Amino acid sequence: MDNYIVYGIITFILSIIFSMGGAGSGIALIPILHFFGFDFNVAKATGLFAGAATTITSSIMNIKRKAVNFKEVLPIAATMLIFAPLGAYLNRYINQDIVKFLFMLFLFYSAFMMLFGKKKALFKVNSKAVLFGVGAFVGLLAGILGVGGGNLLIPLLALLGFEPKKVAVMVSFVVPFSALGSFFTYASYVELDWKLLGVVALSAIAGGYIGNYLMHFKLEQKQIKKIMALILFLLATKMLFYFI
Repeated sequence: MDNYIVYGIITFILSIIFSMGGAGSGIALIPILHFFGFDFNVAKATGLFAGAATTITSSIMNIKRKAVNFKEVLPIAATMLIFAPLGAYLNRYINQDIVKFLFMLFLFYSAFMMLFGKKKALFKVNSKAVLFGVGAFVGLLAGILGVGGGNLLIPLLALLGFEPKKVAVMVSFVVPFSALGSFFTYASYVELDWKLLGVVALSAIAGGYIGNYLMHFKLEQKQIKKIMALILFLLATKMLFYFI
């Protein structure tokens, strides 16, 4: 029981920090749970569940505010819902050392983008064909890595010319589709710890709520991004030692 309290506290703190930066804590929670001895696939499934629990709340709020452009988000959501589970299914046939290495690179990439990513638009594209392609690519890779795909989707949408505020709304809407789709696929072949899932989900929701509140009153986004990037960089560095 003491261990579950520790996992809950860690999730709660991470969720506060990452929600203040407009992101989910699953990307950091996955390697931490793995360091605690959980199987990597179990850690990924748990991180996906926590991420879905927090982003669904944001999605509902955005829908109520009528901030969601369904013509733009549905093509991405639909393809991610298809390709994320496919990626999660393919994961079981890929050497896990390769997946861990890719995840480590993803952590370094995410930390770098938080610090230096300017996300300047290179195109002005919003055709359904392009959005379907983006959803398919991000969904497949996110499923393999066991993440919601937000950190992959944000720079791509920015490069396609979408405004930052619109990108945030789009990502918060589509990530639950990817996260839940991948989670149920992992759950079909991984033995999950349901008590852990419950503790993590509740802690993520509570931390996310507090983080969203503090985001408007306390630290600047640049400061938050630096803290998030530092956490991801340290986790990636620890994973790197596994391959040395």
